[in-house]
Amino acid sequence: MNQPLGKILVVDDNEMNRDMLSRRLAKKGHCVDVAEDGARALEMIGASCYGLVLLDIMMPGIDGYEVLKRLRTEYDAADLPVIMATAKRESEDVVEALKIGANDYVTKPFDFPVVLARVNTQLALKKSRDELARAHRRMKADLEAAARIQQTLLPSTAPELEGVRFAWRYLPCDELAGDTLNVFRIDEKRVGFFVLDVSGHGVPSSLLSVTLSRLLSGRTDPESIVCTATPVEVLHELARRFPYDDATHQYFTMVYGTLDISRRHFTYVSAGHPPVIRIRRGAPAEFLTSTGPPVALLPSILGTTTYEQVELELEPGDRLYLYSDGIPEAQSPSGEELGEERVAERLQPLLDHDLDASISSLLEWVWEWGGGTGPGDDVSVLAVEIED
Repeated sequence: MNQPLGKILVVDDNEMNRDMLSRRLAKKGHCVDVAEDGARALEMIGASCYGLVLLDIMMPGIDGYEVLKRLRTEYDAADLPVIMATAKRESEDVVEALKIGANDYVTKPFDFPVVLARVNTQLALKKSRDELARAHRRMKADLEAAARIQQTLLPSTAPELEGVRFAWRYLPCDELAGDTLNVFRIDEKRVGFFVLDVSGHGVPSSLLSVTLSRLLSGRTDPESIVCTATPVEVLHELARRFPYDDATHQYFTMVYGTLDISRRHFTYVSAGHPPVIRIRRGAPAEFLTSTGPPVALLPSILGTTTYEQVELELEPGDRLYLYSDGIPEAQSPSGEELGEERVAERLQPLLDHDLDASISSLLEWVWEWGGGTGPGDDVSVLAVEIED
């Protein structure tokens, strides 16, 4: 609740105390209302907004303890600070008030400088908490807006190409992700696709992820580097543009491949990324392993990073699964990692499922493996199927 920080409610059955506190607090710049008993105090708090309540404990009818109990069912201590005032000095009274939810206490007869200091302290704390809450809301709104922008860089629909099908999932663990993926037509015969994973989480990772997505976005974008380049040329260009940076220590892994649909010819390069899994009928799952280190991981003093390009022929019915490490590194409640072998074993019998359904089944199983909490990292999956 947004309450005026300077508005104080003084609750005391003694008229002299009410008058003294209200007048002296008003002289110090505070707006003050008064209530003569607990019932009136609850009525006024329900009808108006207060930044703080100075509440007497010993009152006829509804005493201060009961007023505080009722207030704490609607307002927590951060929203409505309450300072208890009592003529008693026994520690059990103070302890009881603090247990119920009082923020502080003062004793009678009032030492006004002490009262003023404690009032100002609670109001200052409330102001700081309110400012933090507003800043948090602004930051959350900014992150949500950035996440929506990041989502727009993902493919909305797969290219309509005869002989091949695509499906994918993108599940960030926070508002912003270091993962990204895409599928795009290069020319009439070829389609390109990739999955990449920037180290870390949050804004720094997402900024680099967005930059890379733009560079790899296909021939329609003038900033793209994939128009005429082979996969290995693309990786070497990325390594040139994104060298090791001792200031950020950011690096990224990725698989980038192109598929010549007419020949069912798959060409790819993998930079330190989890292996592509190839699922075939009548054959065990095959791991297409990395062909070079992550980009920007190694200092330039180690020399120029080189990558190898791999080419293979696919058969009708073959499937390829590209994924980020959030899947194989998902942990069970006991801390055991899922691992790539289990992922492949899970995918093999899913050849009888629709391509999109196979991804759904895989992710449901990953969530079950984690005890229903899901992986602690971003998850991206891109599946490719050569149609019969």
